[in-house]
Amino acid sequence: MASDLEELVGQVRTALEEPDLAGYKELLAPDVRWGPADEPEWGCRNRGQVLSWYRAARERGVRATVEEVVVGDGCLLVGLTVATPPADGAEGATTARWQVLTVTDGKVSDIRGFDDRQSAAARAGVPG
Repeated sequence: MASDLEELVGQVRTALEEPDLAGYKELLAPDVRWGPADEPEWGCRNRGQVLSWYRAARERGVRATVEEVVVGDGCLLVGLTVATPPADGAEGATTARWQVLTVTDGKVSDIRGFDDRQSAAARAGVPG
């Protein structure tokens, strides 16, 4: 399992930074779930919804840079810097975000978003 996760590290990094989402699509399970850390009923419920969310964000000019991908306990901790474009005369913003990607049978089956690394690391089972 750990070797499968190690193999996904580079693939996840590349797929999240590529302008085309085809690589990310290949990493996601068809029934992948995505949402806030503690709200399992909210968010995306399948691969198509996850990819649609990413496409919509990119169309709005949102860009993410992968800062880290760390192997956890059956999952990957992904640290991102998310840049949003200026809107209505306001300056754009850059924000740090983290995701925990649970991997099942070699595919990302669950994605949970976090506002701080400590909470994400605790969920992933890695040092904070």
